[in-house]
Amino acid sequence: IKKKQQDVLGFLEANNIGFEEKDIAASEENRKWMRENVPENNRPATGYPLPPQIFNESQYRGDYDAFFEARENNAVYAFLGLTAPPGSK
Repeated sequence: IKKKQQDVLGFLEANNIGFEEKDIAASEENRKWMRENVPENNRPATGYPLPPQIFNESQYRGDYDAFFEARENNAVYAFLGLTAPPGSK
């Protein structure tokens, strides 16, 4: 989990994409919010969704696998619901 989180954060930082990290280990409120806001069809059959889960404000964008696929396809800005800066995809 930690490696996936670092991968997402590193990508966002390297591309100057602003973000707010929410620590679900240290905050019951953040953990509850994440669990409630991951759509039903994106939750595992048993247990709770594992981090990282990616949101744009309160809009769910996907999990690490969806982020990784978007990154491989040069579609991260679309995945995040952001307008790509000039000269990028």
